[in-house]
Amino acid sequence: MSGTLRITQCRSANGANPRQRETLRTLGLGRIGRRVERPDHPTLRGALRTVRHLVKVEE
Repeated sequence: MSGTLRITQCRSANGANPRQRETLRTLGLGRIGRRVERPDHPTLRGALRTVRHLVKVEE
């Protein structure tokens, strides 16, 4: 698991539970279309699993 992941928020956090909203904020997201790059790490993978229905991930 090396390299970086490009994470794009593709759905709104409206209606999401507070834990999912906080996860998006931790990732640096918060608006549809916002994109960040993060190093691939097991902790990051766990956070992405929490919000997998709201984001698109590219390797």
